[in-house]
Amino acid sequence: MAKKRTPTQDRGRTARHEEGTVPVVGAREPCPCGSGRRYKACHGRAAAEAVTELVRRPFEGLPGECDWVALRELVPAATAELTPKDGLPEGVPSLTLATVLPMAWPALRRESGEVLLGLQNDTASGDISRDLAGTLRAALQAAPGQPVEALRPDPSGPRLQDLLDLSVPFVPSVHTGFEFWLGGEQEVANATGEVAASLERANEAALPTERLTGVDAAYWCATPEKNHLRWVMPHPEEALLDALARLHAAGASSLGEDTRLVGSFRAHGLVVPVWDLPVSVLAAEMEKPAAAFGERLGDALAVGTPLTAQERKARSGLANRQVTLS
Repeated sequence: MAKKRTPTQDRGRTARHEEGTVPVVGAREPCPCGSGRRYKACHGRAAAEAVTELVRRPFEGLPGECDWVALRELVPAATAELTPKDGLPEGVPSLTLATVLPMAWPALRRESGEVLLGLQNDTASGDISRDLAGTLRAALQAAPGQPVEALRPDPSGPRLQDLLDLSVPFVPSVHTGFEFWLGGEQEVANATGEVAASLERANEAALPTERLTGVDAAYWCATPEKNHLRWVMPHPEEALLDALARLHAAGASSLGEDTRLVGSFRAHGLVVPVWDLPVSVLAAEMEKPAAAFGERLGDALAVGTPLTAQERKARSGLANRQVTLS
């Protein structure tokens, strides 16, 4: 017969688990709680479930949620300054979010002590925010001049929403290339060998992209055949699709002559309408049409009546042209 535990022993083990003090070990190792079972069959079971649980809107609650989604999925080269809630540790002069880093590193601490956190990386769990927070904590403690490798996520660890100062606005800076990897003009000029080759390859692959200034989270990009406007919107999906359908059925969904609303992406719980634009249309020319569309969309979102037959047909067409990115 298995040895019976005393109530005192059970209370102690339960308290340790609830307080999150049982450390993470290998799946086949004995569980640190002392149960005698393997970790994967004991406290590791809950940890595994937490790691695989998908968080539909990982950036919800962060300032600029729509821009976080855009930088994660749509924008090739961009940075944004981040401010930790408890301030930067000694020896770390700045913290910068970057769309992507050299060699797809999750994070990097430069010789100067500056920390760069990569956003467009594969994550090991269903919560990008928690994974990024774990990488950020490791980067802030890394030795200067060292990249930070991918880490096993801690299901009980903090999320970005816990670590960052949520009162500070999120302001992305879109770049024409990846020279920000090297930190300055002199470093770029001195780059040689694989570093220079890697930078050249990345720059060649990046689509020209600009962020509109008059509306939030709208990004113009250029391709050889046509240009596009991709606009990450915070509205609930069903309400937004209804509003877009009303505008589309009324012939009011375009952004001007020879432009067309062609569909949308779904990314991290938000919808991203996409317009085709002529190759001659630049980002600056989209400022006024986008602002005007934003007003029309606001009016359409406020309509509470059921969709007409024509609007339902338009909605079906838009839904059929929706692609899920994440």
